[in-house]
Amino acid sequence: LHEPMYYFLSHLAFSDFSLSSVTVPKMLMNMQTWQQSISYVGCICQLYFFILFGSLDNFLLAVMAYDRYVAICHPLHYTTIMRGRLCVLLVCGSWMVASVHALFHTLLLVRLSFCADITITHFFCDLTALLKLSCSDISLNMFVIFLEGGFLYLLPLGIVLGSYVHIGTIILRVPSTKRLVKAFSTCGSHLFVVSLYYGTLAGVYFFSSSWDSKDIISSVMYTVVTPMLNPIVYGVRT
Repeated sequence: LHEPMYYFLSHLAFSDFSLSSVTVPKMLMNMQTWQQSISYVGCICQLYFFILFGSLDNFLLAVMAYDRYVAICHPLHYTTIMRGRLCVLLVCGSWMVASVHALFHTLLLVRLSFCADITITHFFCDLTALLKLSCSDISLNMFVIFLEGGFLYLLPLGIVLGSYVHIGTIILRVPSTKRLVKAFSTCGSHLFVVSLYYGTLAGVYFFSSSWDSKDIISSVMYTVVTPMLNPIVYGVRT
């Protein structure tokens, strides 16, 4: 349990649990009481922690992809490369970047003004849904989302894709059933979680023009279902 993968898994499990805890309790309370309201401060806090743990998941998946790349492509140097100090630095760096990223977008949102008696067409305070309700100019917010936010999400995705391209190249260089089975047992669970995470994320934020029932279902997938499945997937693998 002191191996790097399990160290990363512990932080991913905590991040998944926290991500669901940000939205699910409030959603269940609204369903039970039929009082679907939230205070301004509560909405801002929910937004900050949602961005924080959502971004942290993204960075941790990239770190875990790099760990799998080293394990398969450089097995003899794995223990010297993935030392405890490097693992701590990678996790601490993920926490710091995710915290700054969430705080930056939250502060940009706080400076905006909102009309009275606004209704969010969502089950939690999502950034894009809130920006559509603002009475102020949101051009700066949108610019930052596409520039800074896009970079921070595309960079980890590039690391994940690059790692698996190198892994596939190494495996196909000398193909054998034994190597394929071993690679799948090493990367299968992580690859499944990555596909589920980025697939639902893309379905909500890149392939939808307006919030409707389809988009809300996709949001439930990556805020509730995906965090719930991650421990099951890695538990079965272990």
